[in-house]
Amino acid sequence: MLAGILHGERDLRLETTEQPQPGPGEVLLRVLRVGICGSDVHYYRHGRCGPFVPSRPFILGHEFVAIVDSVGPDVKQTSPGERVVVNPARSCGRCEDCTSGRGNLCRHVVMLGSGSTTPPTNGAYAEYVKVQAHQCHSIPDSMDDGIAAMMEPLSVALHAIRRAGDLVGQRVLVTGGGPIGLLTAVAAQSFGASVVAVSEPSRQRRDTAAAMGADHVLDPTSDGMIEHAIGLSDGGFDKVFEASGAEPAVLGAMQMVRRGGTIVQIGTVGNNHITLPVNDIMLREISLLGTFRYADEFTTAIRLAASQRIEKLPQFITGVYPLKEIQQAMSRASDGDDALKVQMSVGD
Repeated sequence: MLAGILHGERDLRLETTEQPQPGPGEVLLRVLRVGICGSDVHYYRHGRCGPFVPSRPFILGHEFVAIVDSVGPDVKQTSPGERVVVNPARSCGRCEDCTSGRGNLCRHVVMLGSGSTTPPTNGAYAEYVKVQAHQCHSIPDSMDDGIAAMMEPLSVALHAIRRAGDLVGQRVLVTGGGPIGLLTAVAAQSFGASVVAVSEPSRQRRDTAAAMGADHVLDPTSDGMIEHAIGLSDGGFDKVFEASGAEPAVLGAMQMVRRGGTIVQIGTVGNNHITLPVNDIMLREISLLGTFRYADEFTTAIRLAASQRIEKLPQFITGVYPLKEIQQAMSRASDGDDALKVQMSVGD
C-alpha cells in the first residue's frame, strides 16, 4: 500500500509499504479522508512532538474516516462495507481510569500516528490501517467524508466543554483561534453560551472567528485588551477555554475570568513550568481544570454533526489534497494562518 512515512524533520515520504492484516478483535480499514492535526505538523517540523521522539520512521495521521475492508476473528460489532470514524486513542480497558469512564487518562493508551510509544504506532496517512473493532464508530450515510474526518478534533472540543459544566447563559472566552479553539467556540454557542469571545493574535484567524459567529474578537497584542475584555464581559468571563498554549494567554485568562469562574486548559504549554498567581486563584475561587483528548465524546460528536446542531464544520476545511500530494498538503497545513483543517483524500 501507499503511505506517508515520516523519516525525520521535514522528511515526509510517500512510499510503498506492507499492508497490515487484522488479528483477533481487529479490523482492517480502507482510509477515505484523513485530516492533518497540529501534532502532525509538530512531528513534521521538528521530527518530534513535545517529549515524544519517534524511535524509527512511522506513518502519521489520526483524524480519519474509513470503510471496513475486512475483520479478524471474534469481531461481531462491525462488518465489511461499514463506513466508520475511529477513536485513535486505544486505552487498556482494565485500569481504574478506564473502568471509571476516564480512558483518556489511561497510562497504557496507544495513539495512532504517534511517537508516544516505542516503537511508534502507525497512523492513517495510508491506504489501509488496522485498529481494534471497539475503536470504530458507525456514521450515517448522509455525513460527508470531510465532516466525518473532523469527528476527532470535534471530540476534543466537546470534552473541554464537558469539563467546564453547564454553559447555558454563560459568558465564554476562548484564547487561541486555531482549529481546536474555534471548534470550542462553535460548540460553546451550540451549548447555550450567551456570549462567546475569541482572543487571537492573527488577523486572519480573528476574521475567521468573526465569520463563524463569535460575538467579539480580541487582539491579545493590543494595548488595554485585558481591561477591554473585562468590560465586555461585565467584570469577567464565566468560563475561559485556553486553547493557545501560550504562557501570556494562560496568565491573561487568570485576569479575564470572573470571581468564582472556571478556566479550562486545552492548549499544551511549551514550557511545562510557569508561575501562576496562586493567591489570586485562592481569593477569587477560580477553578482551574485540565482537559485531555476525549473520553466517550465520539458518539456525541457524530450526533451533533449529523443533526447539524453544530453546523459550521464545513467552514473549517480549507483544503483537500490527494495522498500523492502529501508534501503540498503538509506545507499548506504548516505554513500560513489561513489553513484551519487541511485534509487528504485517500480513497473513493
